[in-house]
Amino acid sequence: MSPTPPDNATPDDFDDDLVPHEATARRILIVGPSWVGDMVMAQSLFMQLKTNGPCEIDVLAPEWSLPILARMPEVSRGVVMPLGHGKLELGTRWRLGKSLGTVGYDQAIVLPNSLKSALIPAFAGIPQRTGFRGEMRYFLINDMRMLSKHRLPMTVQRFVALGRGIQQALPEPLPRPKLVADAANQQTLPGRLGLSLDRPAIAFMPGAEYGPAKQWPLPHFAALAERLVDRGFQVWILGSNKDREAGDIIAADQEEHIINLCGRTELGDAVDLLAMSSAAVTNDSGLMHVAAALDLPLVAIYGSSTPHHTPPLSDRVAILYLGIECSPCFKRTCPLGHTRCLTEITPASVMEALSSLDIVPAQSPGANVHALRFAERPGAYR
Repeated sequence: MSPTPPDNATPDDFDDDLVPHEATARRILIVGPSWVGDMVMAQSLFMQLKTNGPCEIDVLAPEWSLPILARMPEVSRGVVMPLGHGKLELGTRWRLGKSLGTVGYDQAIVLPNSLKSALIPAFAGIPQRTGFRGEMRYFLINDMRMLSKHRLPMTVQRFVALGRGIQQALPEPLPRPKLVADAANQQTLPGRLGLSLDRPAIAFMPGAEYGPAKQWPLPHFAALAERLVDRGFQVWILGSNKDREAGDIIAADQEEHIINLCGRTELGDAVDLLAMSSAAVTNDSGLMHVAAALDLPLVAIYGSSTPHHTPPLSDRVAILYLGIECSPCFKRTCPLGHTRCLTEITPASVMEALSSLDIVPAQSPGANVHALRFAERPGAYR
């Protein structure tokens, strides 16, 4: 992937390889999403576009997402979106649009539904600008699609639909994200982070940017980690600096084999560490989708959200979802104050789920929680 322009990008800041050329491949600009999980799922769209015919795909995206895009073979370049989420700054958008207008894109596909996200492709004069209607984006989107949440309940289905004709059905099966780890970076990570590879590693992702109603209780994570260490595993806790305290709680008094890496890695490092792991246990989070895109055996724990909307796109997944009477509520914090949808998923049930994935030997039956590979669940997209 080529270097991206600085945050205050001007037309002169773009590399020569962003200028028009005589290749027959279509040039497509994707306006990418602002969440890690959504960016991973967008790879299914990129795969669909490559299936449609020869094309070069550039992605206009937040700077944090560039390591994810660099691990997607379908993406030619990441172009930094110099604005934070929700900021308008029309002047900056206009200048960036004019800069991108020199590239000669044939099509832009706008994944977010906001009006702001459609401005840059319009300012760039890209002839075909595809997206859902969203925030009344008439004139900005000229290849407008009407979103039926009933027909397209999953985020990945909506993304792939934008790469198909209006009357075209979705392909079966849908293309699944497939990230490619950076082997060179993997060689340096153990030394840089002081990691031993003498035990197989289970990755824990205890964070969830959305809020605590999607976070499995930390004492449950700690109890599970202790059981796994007793079985001969080590645990790598992955997350941002915001998750550092949670990682400390999980690793307390067991730091030799439970290593808190929260805040010590970049996003690209986390991707490559997951690819080095034997399995992962995670909340419904962006890193959950990263693990699935690496085809890592995965236990995914759902609370206020539902796997029917944003499932991990892999066969090697055990989903723990109680589906109690008040869920899914999609709230950031539990409106009833009990978070039973998470607290009643026990460490024993997660061990069972790991056993169902052939990661640890089978355990005696635990709580009445269904741990099924998603492809075996009713309504699976396969």
